[in-house]
Amino acid sequence: MSKVKAGGTAKNLTDSNPKYLGVKLNHGQSTKIGSIIVRQRGTDVLPGENVGLGKDHTLFALKEGTVEFGTKRKIHFNNKIVIKKVVHVK
Repeated sequence: MSKVKAGGTAKNLTDSNPKYLGVKLNHGQSTKIGSIIVRQRGTDVLPGENVGLGKDHTLFALKEGTVEFGTKRKIHFNNKIVIKKVVHVK
């Protein structure tokens, strides 16, 4: 005879793996060709000069140099002006 009654199933025991998103190289750091600068979901940071955009919106260096961050004014579809971050490799 069991001393504990039958238990139900727990629903919140599983967890997803971490995705390690964020900025990998900061302003002023040196970079090599193909090194990842920013991992992101969506284009929070836009690619600038000598920076490529992957299919999962990852920004990577197309040339050796130093990383520089800046801003850019963009107009949305509803004519709202938004300031976006841009990353360059110079």
